[in-house]
Amino acid sequence: MPTLKNIREMVGEDYVIKKVAGRDLDEIRSVSADNLEEVFAIIRGTVGEYPYVAVHSVSPGVVTWPVGNFKSSVDYNYEALKGNVNNSKLIQLGLTFFNEKGNLPTDENGKFLIWQFNFGGFDLTNDLCTISSIELPKHSGIDFENNNKKGIDLIRFGELLVPSGVVLNDEVRWVTFHSAYDFGYLLKVLTGKSLPDSQEKFLELANVFFPVVHDIRHLMKFCDGVHDGLNKLAELLGMKMIDTCHQAGKRSLLACRAFMKLKDEFFNGSPEQYAGVLYGLGEEED
Repeated sequence: MPTLKNIREMVGEDYVIKKVAGRDLDEIRSVSADNLEEVFAIIRGTVGEYPYVAVHSVSPGVVTWPVGNFKSSVDYNYEALKGNVNNSKLIQLGLTFFNEKGNLPTDENGKFLIWQFNFGGFDLTNDLCTISSIELPKHSGIDFENNNKKGIDLIRFGELLVPSGVVLNDEVRWVTFHSAYDFGYLLKVLTGKSLPDSQEKFLELANVFFPVVHDIRHLMKFCDGVHDGLNKLAELLGMKMIDTCHQAGKRSLLACRAFMKLKDEFFNGSPEQYAGVLYGLGEEED
């Protein structure tokens, strides 16, 4: 298994993933209530050929902390997840579809299809949030006022996602970084309910909707010299020009590119044996 030193030697100093830094970012598609139906029609025709889905969610941040005694960090983590997801609203979701070679789907003009869903219903004045979690995406271009006017209704999003072929499909491989919150918000949308009381029921539900999951944060445990957050991973892999992006579409694209580098250089193209773990849940963290 290559080390980080080996990967740097293979990649070289000039490797920046220029498409990520340039063209790809220009072709992220903003999705609102107006074009939601059209986008899902495209997704239904895309997922069969591009069955990998990198996901990233933007939320109002940590709004509540668990209180009490917990048997393990895993129990604490789930209580934190449940409390925060149940008491806050999803702001934005990024989905990047790709195939096993890392290729992205394109439209009739050859432009990439990278989706960024903007949801309505979040009120900066009245809804729970943390300032830092709001300021970063705000400075990156998220228009909260416009989202409240033209944003997607979460119920309708869930209604379209269920029959899309993206969930409830064991041919689809979900890719994420520290996935618990991404799937927590999605399960809340898909079920129309608060998260289950127990971690066991949450994991059962997640396995139904997302049968195959590759959590990059979990994969990093098996990559010598690779650690810390997604931005740090991007820097180590040479993806330096995307690490200030704090919108969901850009972050899902970054997760896609980072996963492909780890898959090809550390796992010989096949990380399947490490699939199915949501980092921080169902296992003890490092």
